[in-house]
Amino acid sequence: MRETSGSLERPDGETLAWRREEGAGPTVVWLGGYRSDMNGAKAQALAAWAVESGRDYLRFDHLGHGESSGDFVAKGAITRWREDALAVIDDLTEGPLVLVGSSMGGWLACLAAMARPQRLAGLVLIAPAPDFTEKLIAPALPDEARAALLTDGVWLRPSAYGSPDPITRLLLEDGARWSILDGPVPIEVPVRVLQGGADEDVPWRHALGLAQAVKAEDVVFSLIKDGDHRLSRPADIERLIAAVSEL
Repeated sequence: MRETSGSLERPDGETLAWRREEGAGPTVVWLGGYRSDMNGAKAQALAAWAVESGRDYLRFDHLGHGESSGDFVAKGAITRWREDALAVIDDLTEGPLVLVGSSMGGWLACLAAMARPQRLAGLVLIAPAPDFTEKLIAPALPDEARAALLTDGVWLRPSAYGSPDPITRLLLEDGARWSILDGPVPIEVPVRVLQGGADEDVPWRHALGLAQAVKAEDVVFSLIKDGDHRLSRPADIERLIAAVSEL
């Protein structure tokens, strides 16, 4: 086993940073959440698991996240992050894949699975947030946020995890293009969903709606009653590794 790393250049000159633990397939690909990066607890835990088990594992930072380049406010949108995820899959992997998506990464994992169905062996989704721009953020915007979006194109939403989250008009308008919960989701590979019952960012019923919408029959929805949005406690990490190992 050895770790390799690099950057994938995109047509507009932006670069996506990536790291890989080389091993046996299927290749596990990590798709992080909104404003998270590939050095988070869950992504790092999967890297350690890959080394111990001899599995192929690839993680990367979305544009405007972590070690990747790009203006988060000016370019950050589901269309762009979806295109970048597909570029990573197409350019850096071969053969079957298990996509592991956390929060927004769960939405991107579903979009990637729908675009590359022939490559997918399974999906593991942690607090998946499909359609979060339209169904979770937009309805809850306070008046001052709507005013800021109209005048400035961006609203800085207070965050429990650190600095405020920039919510942009681009993100909200673009996200509506990629809604998947309004009809059957054409994913037919095995799916495992881990969801916290105490998640204040993605209500468990929202994640359950995705589990019910996918066409696959082999779907397991695990509700961790006292779990928060991050699901990064040791027991949560064990559940994640077990789900990935199963697929």
